[in-house]
Parts: sequence; structure tokens; C-alpha cells
Amino acid sequence: MTQTQQPPLEHMPTRRSCPFDPPDEFAAIRAEAPIARMTYPDGATGWLVSSYELAREVLVHPQVSARHELRNMPVPFPVKLGPAAPGLFFGMDPPQHTRYRKPLAKAFTATQAAAYEPIIERITEDCLDELEAAGSPADLVALFAMPLPIRVISHLVGGDAAVTAEFQRLRVPVLTPGTPMDEIRAAVVRTDALMHELVAAKRAEPGGDVLSTLITDGQFSDVELANIALQILGAGHETTVHMFALGTFLLLQHDELRAAFDVDGYADSSAVDELLRYLSITQFITRAALDDLEIGGERIAKGEPITISLAAANRDGRRFDDPDTFDPARPRNFHLTFGHGVHKCLGNHLASTELRIGLPALLRRFPKLRLEIDPAEVQTRAAMTTYGVHSLPVGW
Repeated sequence: MTQTQQPPLEHMPTRRSCPFDPPDEFAAIRAEAPIARMTYPDGATGWLVSSYELAREVLVHPQVSARHELRNMPVPFPVKLGPAAPGLFFGMDPPQHTRYRKPLAKAFTATQAAAYEPIIERITEDCLDELEAAGSPADLVALFAMPLPIRVISHLVGGDAAVTAEFQRLRVPVLTPGTPMDEIRAAVVRTDALMHELVAAKRAEPGGDVLSTLITDGQFSDVELANIALQILGAGHETTVHMFALGTFLLLQHDELRAAFDVDGYADSSAVDELLRYLSITQFITRAALDDLEIGGERIAKGEPITISLAAANRDGRRFDDPDTFDPARPRNFHLTFGHGVHKCLGNHLASTELRIGLPALLRRFPKLRLEIDPAEVQTRAAMTTYGVHSLPVGW
């Protein structure tokens, strides 16, 4: 039988026997059919890409779209996404995507991330002070992993302490599985209003932040600016929250890995890159075919959804030697955790810098940091776009 004659996968694998490894089925799927037919929760039939090479091909293919309204989610999702609102450029294709992203790009370069280091250091120490003051044991997610990246990205966008605190409060129900839908809707509505209030405040009194710069440039309406701010704030913290939490969970289980981050100063960038590859917090990226096309020897019809498993692609032995081994000195580690192509994560340098600073600082402050519950009791976010842990009780 050819791949196209094979019955489609019933669903995308999400169950993991080890919290730090991709779902077990992916190794066999990738070896047998690196691009496989798959049934989506809404009944659509599309494709699942699990190889590194094909993932890169899909992510740069000119006839593959990131538009929200064309995509299907490979895990149960409460709503069908409509067209992206003005300013929400993550769900757009060029040239609309380019119009929004280009003015932002200069604020998120590697050079700018290095310039933000003193700010990140200060915020990290503040969060560690609060964690220590809370006393042992404490939830690392609530008291360190979440506030640190939220405060960093809010500072860069231009939020003051009050905006930052309210945004953090509003994100808790949205990021917590099982929250009643009416609470989520209320948080989303209030967050939208908060962004408009922030835009109005920056118009009245601009500063040196990202939002003020966009306002001064005069290219965007207030609705666009509010949505840009919302998108940057959301994307600028969620994955980093779970990288801090899941990364700490991993290090607390493996002393030999902890040594790469338990350093006097910043962690080496190669160790952070390996952590990003190994854990692949963004489990998958969704796309859709704009026209009939061929990828990996398979004919994909116009309109069919495509899901790229980043967790599987980042463990592809055809790209990475000994892919299931954590190697902090891994050479040429061109992982796909931040995506690839024109939609590659805008904040990749910032997130990496936060991890390089934050993880060593955490381990220095609490040299006896330990997990306070049995590792098997740590609950993970399995069937969600962003993988991680719900909470991480730690003591010191």
C-alpha cells in the first residue's frame, strides 16, 4: 500500500509515557509516513507532518497559508477561528502579515535582546525575591515561571505595574484548563479593553517602548494597535512560562543536565537551544493548502489542513544525531521550536535570553531546589498547542 492508500490516523498523538519526550507513536509514524493522512476532531481529513525536512518545507511553502479561518485544530478546540482581526498578524499571510510584522522586527533582534538583559536581570531578581518571601513549598509556575516573562514583555510593550498586574491576573483563567467558558470570555473581553486603555495612555504620553514607537510611526489605527499589543503580550509570555516550568522540572529530575544551567552567570546559548529543541513547548503548528500541491510525495488538495508536529520534527534522527539525548553542546542545533520562515517567532531572541538569565538565577538562589511531589503526580498540558505543566510545587 502507498501512504495515500493507508487509512488516515484517527487523531494526532498526544499521550506521553515520559513528560519530556514526544508522544510515543510519533517515532513509528515518522518512520512509516513522515507526512500522513489524519482525521481532525471536527471531522476534516488532512495531514500530519512529523519529519524535520518536510516541516521546514511546509513552513516556507508559498502555497501554504497561516490564515486563521483556513486552519483546523488537531486537538479539540471550543471555537472555529474566523479571519484574523486587524493587527492580529500571526493569523495572516503576506503582504498583510508583512505590513504588521516589519515595523516590529527591529525591536526583537538579537542586539535588542542583549540590550534588554539588565531589565530581565532586575525582573528576575524581583520574582525570585517574591518566590522566596512566599516560603517553601511554593508553586513555581504561579510565582516565578508566569510573572517573569509577563513582566518582561509588558515592560517592553509599555505597560506599567498596574497594567502588568492586571494582565497577569487575566491570563490565569485563560491558561488554566477546565476554566468555565464564561470566565474565559469575561477575561478575554476585559483584556481587550485593557489593551485599548494602554493604547490611549501611550497616545497621551508616549515613551520609549514598542507601542509608543508604533503610535509615533502613525501607520496603524487604535484597533490595530490594541490587537498588536495583545498579540505581542500573549505570544511574548505563554511559551516562555512553560519553558521555565517544564525546563525546571526536567533539571530537577536529572542532576547531570542541571549542571549546564547551574552556572555563575548566564547559561550558554547552546544549552538553551538544546532545552528548546528537547522539550518543544509549542507542540504543533497548523497550516492549510491554498492550492493543490505535492509535499513528500503526497498530493495535498486545496483547502486541506496540515499540522506540523514540532515535537516530532525536533526529535528526527535524520536531522539530529542521537535525538533523544539531551546534549547541551549539540552543534548546529537548528531546531524548529520557534518555527521557520516568515512566521518564525518574533520573540525568539528575547525568550532565549530570558531562559539564559532566569534558569541559572533560579538555581543559584535556591541551590537545594527540589520537587515537592512525586514526579508522576505532575500534571501536563497534553492536548493543547502549548505543552507544559499546570503547576510545579517546589521546595528549597
